[in-house]
This record gives sequence, C-alpha cells and structure tokens, in this order.
Amino acid sequence: MKIVLENLTKKFPNRNKKVGGFVTAVSDFNIEVPDGTLIGLLGPSGCGKSTVLNLICGLEKPTEGRILFGDEDVTKLQPENRGVGLVFQNYALYPHLTVQQNIIFPLENLRGKEKMTKEAMAEKALEAAKLVQIEGLMDRKPSEMSGGQQQRVAIARALVKTPRVLLLDEPLSNLDARLRLQTREEIRRIQRETGVTTIFVTHDQEEAMSISDRIIVMKQGVLQQVGAPQEVYDEPANLFVAKFLGNPAINVFKGEIRGGKLFIGEEEVMNVGAVDDRPVYVGIRPEGFIPDDNGSLTMELRRVEVMGRDTSVVAGHPASENTNVRAIISAEDGKGISGETVRFFLKPYKVCLFDIETEERILFDPEAEEDIPFAAETGTAE
Repeated sequence: MKIVLENLTKKFPNRNKKVGGFVTAVSDFNIEVPDGTLIGLLGPSGCGKSTVLNLICGLEKPTEGRILFGDEDVTKLQPENRGVGLVFQNYALYPHLTVQQNIIFPLENLRGKEKMTKEAMAEKALEAAKLVQIEGLMDRKPSEMSGGQQQRVAIARALVKTPRVLLLDEPLSNLDARLRLQTREEIRRIQRETGVTTIFVTHDQEEAMSISDRIIVMKQGVLQQVGAPQEVYDEPANLFVAKFLGNPAINVFKGEIRGGKLFIGEEEVMNVGAVDDRPVYVGIRPEGFIPDDNGSLTMELRRVEVMGRDTSVVAGHPASENTNVRAIISAEDGKGISGETVRFFLKPYKVCLFDIETEERILFDPEAEEDIPFAAETGTAE
C-alpha cells in the first residue's frame, strides 16, 4: 500500500501559557512511501518523527494537509478503519494474557462480515506467531519472556489482522545491543516475507541505515532529505544530515576556497574545480583519509587505536570543530603511524563542502583531484 503525505502540518498549543500560541511539531511534510517498502524515519529526539507516525495511524489529527493510502484519502478516517498495525516502544502487551491471547486480541474486536470464529482466530494467531518464530511460546505470559520475545509478540499482534501498513515506533530501544541487532534483522526478514509497507521510526542512524530501503531524515519537524541509505550518507543535503549520519561522526573543519583550491588552515589539501572563493565547512568522513608521509593535510597525532581489522587514528587540528579528528584506516596502514604528527591525502568522494551561512551542501567536481599525483596513481578519485 502506497502512502502519500501532502503538506502535512501538526501544531500543538504551547504549554507555556505566558508565551501562548502554538508549537509546530510537523511542518509542511511531503513524502511518498512506495508500496511494499521499508522506510526508516530518522531524526533526533523531539524532531517530530513519532508525531508523523501518530498522524498516519490516526491517533493525531493534522492541522493541515492530507494522508492517502493508495488513492484513498484517510485523513479523517478513524484509526480502527485505516488498516494499520502499530508496534509501540514499550510493546503494550496485556500482562494477564498469554501470548496467544495477546495476538488474538485485535481479532476479537472484529464485527460484521469480518467477525471470526474462535478456531479461525487461533489459526491466524498461530500463523502470525510462526512468522515471528514464537509458536512454541503461545501459553506463556509476557512476564515469562525476554524483551526480544515480547517484541516479537507485539509484532505478531500488529500483523495478525493483515494490515495495509505497519508502523514501528522505536521498537528496539528497550533491548540490549546484541538483541537489537538480531531483532532488526528479524524485522527486515518479516517485512520482506509479508511485503507490507512499513515505516520504522528510530533516532539510531545505524539501525535505520542497516534495514531500510530508503531513509527520511527530519529536524525540528522539517523534512531534510530522502533517499537510499548509502546515497544520503555519501551525498548529504546539508551539514545537519552529514553530522547526523555516520558512526564515527563526520569530521568537520573550517576551510576556505581560493582559486579552485581547498585550504584547511594554510595547507592546500585538494582541488575543487569551478567553485567561487569563499569560506566553507569541510566535512570529511572517517574513512576518507589516506595516510602518507607526503600527504597534503598535517595533523597532530594524539593516539592510535587498534580495532582489529581497522585502525582508528585520533588526531587534532586547529581548524577542526571536533575535539578529536578520527580517521579510520586499515590495520596494515596503521602499523607505521607514530611520532608527533600524521599526514593524509583525502579521498575526494568522502569530502563534502557546506556553505558557512546556510549550511547547504556545495557541489564540486571531484575529478579536479586528478591534479594531485598520489590520488591519480592510487585510484582514490573513485
């Protein structure tokens, strides 16, 4: 089921009565979610992503705009008539009911032609339980289950009515790190098997990027960027998106463009082609550094952290906005790094430039990097 949000806006009364007026949680939000896809709705706490989910399922009414499921306008439709399955952060299971009873509960509320016999409900519950691989736990109570198992019960309950849309509101935030990894893989598997259009809300960018077909990045109720996870990571629309995505975070420097050259401090680090002279923010992904004794960027070496297959070089630079600059290189390349300073060439496709005033991305021609012999010889201008 395709989901279309048109000019969606939600305003709440300001709780500060002295100030009055309204607080805009979602502002002029336009998005189309293709049928059968899993979308990661991503942003920091308070950005409005859960409000968007509540608007889609009908728990909140929009101040302005429309919500369409396929060609059907569901903006004014009651939640129970929208065909939405919703999984909450706290699972919201009934503690006095067994797993089977929890899963069956939505079916017991069906009326008219949709009403089912007890045998049919039990069969549907078993099908949903098998899908999330908890069919052997049907007689247990929630208190007798782990957090991951409870999460599966909540998903089964949401799927048992064969919803048109599945909404997941930070469903993994209560799980430990290893269980989060396992459960997110299960969510991806379940979504592929069912083909149900799914929106997955999270503030964890790694979580969203790992399982989503596309991601939507929000900030303060405003849509920032939509795209495939790798596309948004490699080509952020602005400095906020660049900083929000990536672990370790992108390294940000204050730089300057002079005569088609990018300078960080007094060093000319790479060519950028036909870009007007101006001060800029320079974002360099941790994997964008190539250690070399003749490198164009010199930094103070602080420490080298061995991480197994990779090495993290922690350095400092007076033009950096980060306390530490972190470069991720291969373990082999990291063996020879020592001393007080370290020098790097930069991979041009891992460098982003942003306007100082607007923080919007500035496009440049990475082929200009071919003028630097090392980059041309090693093929780093990918």
